[in-house]
Amino acid sequence: MNKILIFILSYSFLIGQSDDMTVQDIIKAMDNNLNAKSRVITSKMIVHGRRSSRTIESRNWVVGTDQAFTEYLSPPREAGTKMLKLDDKLWVYSPQTDRVIQISGHMLRQSVMGSDMSYNDMMEDRPLVELYEATLEGSIEIDGRDHWIMLLEAKVKRLSYPKRRAWIDKEYLLPMKEELYAKSGKLLKTSTMDGIRKIQGRWFPSRFIFKDALKRNSKGTEWVIDDIQFDVEIPEHIFLKAALRK
Repeated sequence: MNKILIFILSYSFLIGQSDDMTVQDIIKAMDNNLNAKSRVITSKMIVHGRRSSRTIESRNWVVGTDQAFTEYLSPPREAGTKMLKLDDKLWVYSPQTDRVIQISGHMLRQSVMGSDMSYNDMMEDRPLVELYEATLEGSIEIDGRDHWIMLLEAKVKRLSYPKRRAWIDKEYLLPMKEELYAKSGKLLKTSTMDGIRKIQGRWFPSRFIFKDALKRNSKGTEWVIDDIQFDVEIPEHIFLKAALRK
């Protein structure tokens, strides 16, 4: 059994890889690792059901935090399904019905293809430093690696998760584990990441695992990154609504 050492720290204490790193510095560094000017991602989502699992492959084009286009490649049932995010709007094209539907309101809380991820999870990708106030709760050693424990509380309204608790690796500056809470304090979802590697000068995970705490007997959903490229040129026509039907 791994020994876990917890050291409670003063909230105002200056911490970090170098001793002058503040809480805000940590959150900004984490944002910088996870976000980029643009990204092109080839990935698969493995949805673990009670009796079986299914794998859904996709390709994503992302510019900043306001534009994202996803095309699902397989299996045949999902192939051709596309999603377009522009600012705070989201549209989904279904090849089965040949219709484009705008996802809004309560629909944003629905599961994406039966996974533990919701449409809201895909929409809220603004930098954490813009959305939350962070408080250092302590430091912990897990599997021989040092982590900060950080509490993030919403400073803007209408977030899906008004409160988050993150375990941030001090070298990677990534949230290796997160607990996502409702305003009431009820646990809604957990996420973890692993397979950390350095890509174009930044640490980035090759796998995320999401688990919906409200789903009975949930076995979680894996999001596996097969390939990712940062800061590449993406044609503007990718983000036109007309691209959904092509």
